[in-house]
Amino acid sequence: MPTLAGKTLFITGASRGIGLAIALRAARDGANVVVAAKTVEPDPRLPGTIHTAVEQVNLAGGRGLACVCDVRFEEQIRSAVQRTVETFGGIDILVNNASALFLARTLDTPAKRFDLIHAINVRGTFLTSQACLPHLSKATNPHILNLAPPLNLEARWFAPHLAYSLSKFGMSLCVLGMAEEFRRSGIAVNALWPRTAIATAAVRNLLGGDEAARRCRQPEIVADAAYAILTHPCRECTGNFFLDEDVLRDCGISDLSSYAVDPTAELLPDFFV
Repeated sequence: MPTLAGKTLFITGASRGIGLAIALRAARDGANVVVAAKTVEPDPRLPGTIHTAVEQVNLAGGRGLACVCDVRFEEQIRSAVQRTVETFGGIDILVNNASALFLARTLDTPAKRFDLIHAINVRGTFLTSQACLPHLSKATNPHILNLAPPLNLEARWFAPHLAYSLSKFGMSLCVLGMAEEFRRSGIAVNALWPRTAIATAAVRNLLGGDEAARRCRQPEIVADAAYAILTHPCRECTGNFFLDEDVLRDCGISDLSSYAVDPTAELLPDFFV
């Protein structure tokens, strides 16, 4: 069976949540995992730092590398990529997980919030991919995976929070364009999105607290789906917009109850699904 043993993963926003879950799943195979995120000092509102994440990666069996990387700043991206290559010799997989959430209607969206979510979600994804691509082109099974929704231009996905929707679908459009642009090079580019809400700090802090989190699934469902995608042969798996449930069912996993925070609670559907 294919594994991620010895592979080097560059994961943005991996100090907590879905990014950390993907990092730990890869670490269990003995992968090299770069935690590229901006949280260096503990924050009482948010669990985890790049250093605590690396500790967990190492304990799980991987080799972790903490890189301070705010994807709004190109020089930080390129510095983290250079340090990764110097440490591990290359990059096999990029996971564009870093993302900013801001849910508001048009008249309630300040320019600085619009700029923030686009700088992180779209520009950060594009620039991180750009910096990693020369190294991915040298890998034996290179993948880019964006945590982005399936492309859908129905108005109902835009009207409630236009600025945020534009930024997340911008990440999806990066998949659409780069998958075709780098198809002949054999670099797989795909998107992955959860069908239900996932229990992350964003849910607890911004979308309803512990009661909302009780109706979520754990980040591990996304991590297991990501693992299945990233171990697939790159030339047979590109340009897809995957949902976590569908990926796992294709792997023969039909009972997903173990991923629920509370198996008795009705699950919240996620945005854009």
